[in-house]
Amino acid sequence: MRIMHLSDLHLGLSIMEQSLIEDQKYILNEIINVIKNKDVEVVMICGDIYDKNVPSVEAVKLFNDFLISLSNLKVKVLVIAGNHDSRDRLIFGSELFKKSDIYIEGIYTGNIKKISFNDEYGKINFFMLPFVKPSEVRKYFGNRDIASYDDMINSIICNEEINTEERNVIMVHQFVISNGVSIVRSDSEVISLGGLDNVDVSNFDSFDYVAMGHIHGPQKLIRNCVRYSGSPLKYSFSEVNQKKSVVVIDFGKKGNVDIELVDLKPIRDMRVIKGPIDKLLDKRVYSLGNVDDYISVILTDNDYVVDAIGKLRGVYKNVLRVSYDNIRSNGTDFISDSFDSNVKLKGELELFSDFYKLQNNIDMDNERFSIISNIIDDLNDK
Repeated sequence: MRIMHLSDLHLGLSIMEQSLIEDQKYILNEIINVIKNKDVEVVMICGDIYDKNVPSVEAVKLFNDFLISLSNLKVKVLVIAGNHDSRDRLIFGSELFKKSDIYIEGIYTGNIKKISFNDEYGKINFFMLPFVKPSEVRKYFGNRDIASYDDMINSIICNEEINTEERNVIMVHQFVISNGVSIVRSDSEVISLGGLDNVDVSNFDSFDYVAMGHIHGPQKLIRNCVRYSGSPLKYSFSEVNQKKSVVVIDFGKKGNVDIELVDLKPIRDMRVIKGPIDKLLDKRVYSLGNVDDYISVILTDNDYVVDAIGKLRGVYKNVLRVSYDNIRSNGTDFISDSFDSNVKLKGELELFSDFYKLQNNIDMDNERFSIISNIIDDLNDK
């Protein structure tokens, strides 16, 4: 059986007020093409279908169209809710969807929903565990101490009857980790302080494949069959170096699992560019990349550039952010004791000069010194 593993679609997401609906529509169509070309039979979507609890009309329509396309291809679809989804809204119509082999699980009710499909090697069991919190689970395990997310997952898994002679897959949307293994994260993921939401990967040892959502960077954890599929698009500038893909899994007989990562190419990439503005606006520089990409610009000009974002958007129309990295921005942000103790002994021009250096990490040049001196003299004459 050939299966695709997806997660973290975040449909309806905007970055710095820039809607990504067009980009998401394009990438979902690319995923449909992969499904066709690879003859995928089952698609797992492991949470965060939408970016908000109350998704936009455009986001709902986009997911609706995606499901219709999958149904027309006779693909079986398994969907669990993530922490960004409204679990109650996500399961609307789920009983009707089953008739089209679309299974949506939004709420944990004491047991993990299990869906089974057969191929020439027998049965594959899919355990669908949506995002859940310890406070929501304790009522089902009154005799167990559930203080953490790890306790919660351990209790949930131990409560299930898992036939390890059969092939078993679990879908989860949690922060799954392993001691000693670094997780590639981005700043668009919300992780609890102190690791309160950590779930140890050993909880899933009984499963032949662990399909994880929540982390946007595609990566495996310990073994090849324990994976975050990652998001299909870059959703923050901390993800610019990530290579987005979908996971295609070939399940043979028990113990025989092949993994293929199929790269996804977006209609627009997300990039960070850096340099003085004159260089960045030079055709010899900007022609090296796609000027329609979503771009964060880091200017290295020491002087403030008037209407920098306007000038940059004359070439890079999707500039989303402009910042500076220069001698001024690298200055210290504290006032020394000597400055405080001598402040009453200094004149206005000297005080302003100190302030200027504190803010910009350089001394005022002669031109600025002359301008400020004249302003102070004019004010004192009034």
